[in-house]
Amino acid sequence: MRIVVDAMGTDSFPAPDVEGAVLAARDFGDPIILVGDESAIRRELAKHPTAGLPIEVVHASEVITMDDKPGTVGKAKPNSSMHIGMNLVKQGQADAFVSMGNTGAALSIALLHTLRRIRGVKRPALTGILPFASKQIIMTDVGANADCKPEWLIQFALMGDIYARTVMGVKQPDVALLSNGEEDTKGNMLIQETAQLMKALPLHYVGNIEPKDVLKGAADVVVMDGFVGNIFIKTLEAGTSTLTRVIREELMKSALTKVGALLSKPAFTSVRKKIDPFEIGGAPLLGIDGVVIIGHGRSNAVAIRNGVRQARAAVQGKVIETIRAGMANIAGDDM
Repeated sequence: MRIVVDAMGTDSFPAPDVEGAVLAARDFGDPIILVGDESAIRRELAKHPTAGLPIEVVHASEVITMDDKPGTVGKAKPNSSMHIGMNLVKQGQADAFVSMGNTGAALSIALLHTLRRIRGVKRPALTGILPFASKQIIMTDVGANADCKPEWLIQFALMGDIYARTVMGVKQPDVALLSNGEEDTKGNMLIQETAQLMKALPLHYVGNIEPKDVLKGAADVVVMDGFVGNIFIKTLEAGTSTLTRVIREELMKSALTKVGALLSKPAFTSVRKKIDPFEIGGAPLLGIDGVVIIGHGRSNAVAIRNGVRQARAAVQGKVIETIRAGMANIAGDDM
């Protein structure tokens, strides 16, 4: 398969983007198409052993930055690496697109200017994948839709269930609604109305779930509106970062704690690897009519490589085709 990598995506583009693409081409053997400033990309490629690797370069004259507004960038920069990369997928010249760039811009460009929605999907969902409790937990939506309707959430649930089965290999995913309590009476009107609709879906719905149980791995797919999901993800990332910093500071306070830190280093390294978002690489925009994987702007080369891995798995699992079939089974289409 052919995977497009946005070479202008990360905060430090194009160095980590190009290095990650080289790692992916070497590890997976599939053609990688780097899209962006051709001269800058080739300067970075010259720093790596690429002989025999299936890497192509497609020039894009414009760059979308993290400061660009999603609502205007679609028309303002039609020659950006995001536009050109996604159009390669739309035109059948590539199978998936991977970017660590402006998430809002990527969603806007995919939804309104290039790939569009899968027929029947009311709203696409931005997905987060959390590596907790020795499993990968799918969170959807985590930022694309701040104000949601119950019928949107049930589609998020169906798409998350499909992704868990086809890409992540979970035979019967447990699907839950994020709420402030497990009881059916808990949650706002959106959650309570959605819960009634969820019971009729062809998936294994396990009811409401609290944040503490999300981190225990009590569900494989956790559904929420984008406002709550975005706050949840950002709070979790900030909390993890703060806890790591505090532990590091405490371990450096005395000679004795420094010895303890040295002895504990293998354990800390193992824990960090298990919860490191760069080990996931990125997460899909579900509901878009093409495989689009979005990751952190601060991603390193390892994250880029793993983002390509996520894209390959989505293509191999035929996630787009399966979502199309799934949407055909539920009523309603506002397109």
